[in-house]
Amino acid sequence: MLYAYSLISAEPGKTIDVFKKVKTIKGVKKTDAVTGPYDIVAHIEVDSMEELTKVLFGEIRNIPGVANTMTLIVVEL
Repeated sequence: MLYAYSLISAEPGKTIDVFKKVKTIKGVKKTDAVTGPYDIVAHIEVDSMEELTKVLFGEIRNIPGVANTMTLIVVEL
């Protein structure tokens, strides 16, 4: 299992719309609205890097109103 956090910035006035759409994406297990430089944090759980790429570039970054993303992939220590 591969775990990641996607930090998402929304365009002004689009945060609620983006939040609702991110919550519906397969592989997104939890979505939170946050304060700070990002508006939304999505916790993603998928089986492979290929699936993560599809979630990020095929889904999240294509949502109207998404301005920017940063993805943090969880590693084991």
